[in-house]
Amino acid sequence: MRFRFGDPGDLTAPSQDRLTVGDPRVVDFLSRFARKLLAPAVARRHPELGSLGYFLRPAELTRAAARLERPDAFVFPRGNVFHVPPANVDTIFVYSWALSALAGNHNVVRISARSAGAAETVLETLNATLEDADPVIGRTQRMVTYGRDDTITAALSAWCDLRVIWGGDSAVTTIRKHPLRPSARDLTFPDRTSWAALSVPGWRAADPAAKRAAATGFANDAYWFDQAACSSPRTVFLVGGDPAGVADEFLELLSEVVARRGWAVDAAMAVEKRVNAYGLAASGAVTAMAFPENAVTSLALAEVADAPRRWIGAGAFPFASVGKLEDLVPAMNRQDQTFSHFGFAPAELKAFALALGGRGVDRIVPFGSALTFSAIWDGFDLPREFTRLTTLET
Repeated sequence: MRFRFGDPGDLTAPSQDRLTVGDPRVVDFLSRFARKLLAPAVARRHPELGSLGYFLRPAELTRAAARLERPDAFVFPRGNVFHVPPANVDTIFVYSWALSALAGNHNVVRISARSAGAAETVLETLNATLEDADPVIGRTQRMVTYGRDDTITAALSAWCDLRVIWGGDSAVTTIRKHPLRPSARDLTFPDRTSWAALSVPGWRAADPAAKRAAATGFANDAYWFDQAACSSPRTVFLVGGDPAGVADEFLELLSEVVARRGWAVDAAMAVEKRVNAYGLAASGAVTAMAFPENAVTSLALAEVADAPRRWIGAGAFPFASVGKLEDLVPAMNRQDQTFSHFGFAPAELKAFALALGGRGVDRIVPFGSALTFSAIWDGFDLPREFTRLTTLET
């Protein structure tokens, strides 16, 4: 038991406490928790926790709760929610849990035994915040770690009204082997791929400060979580005009950012990255490669269709060129999540989104915002997913 109030008891024992959507006791707890995360000592040690604290600030919580109000129905908590987050992104479980708690649900979150670093700091901060919180928080919110125990997973699956599964296709398939009650359902976040696009004319027209800011934002998107997060870009598309020299200039600025931040790729990962790159070259997908340093690797793709959907290694960036954004539409599918961009006019991005027509890509965001969590994620409006509606006719 990593976070709870009082005796652990039975994980699936129903609590008699009732929370409401936007419950003031939950808002107060999350607000106190956010303030602790925003403390300079915590934010310096784990910058991603500063983003989490900002997401959970009182004004944002109030807006999220207000968005749930409806004139045509009563909005209530969905009930019991079982969260199974991934191990490779230390903070995603907090976003999922916090939005569900804000919706008034009773939650059990399984924390991976492989979680460390930021996840441990989150748990320490949660427990510190609990000391002055209303006891109802601990009675209705629990975080646990356990090994591969089908008995516990099955019990929690039978207990919940909503099961939230993060972490890839295999995780979704494995957890789904445990049946839900007939009235319950799954909310799944399987394997996703994300891309980046850089406008060649936009890059050439940008001033040096804008270019440095773009490289810094892209580095944040790619190097946090070792490029393994679902929203981290895997391939960079150079769009429009003659791309000669653009990738080189961009990578030079990126290398400067990475060096300044002190980000590094260890030798074992660098070797794995080379093996994967040579494998792509052997298949004919890559026409040129450059390994100027362990932290940054560039690959020239033969065709847009050769863009790899699997993780190659931290700091690996295949490049492909197209005439316009709409040329990328045939290559996109429902596995694609985030499309980060630099140098495009709003009209170009809107035309691209309309051409996709919901068949692929859930988020189109500027460089530097790929990892910024939103209440709308993977095409789901999460606060609404965590609630249920009752209509009344007289």
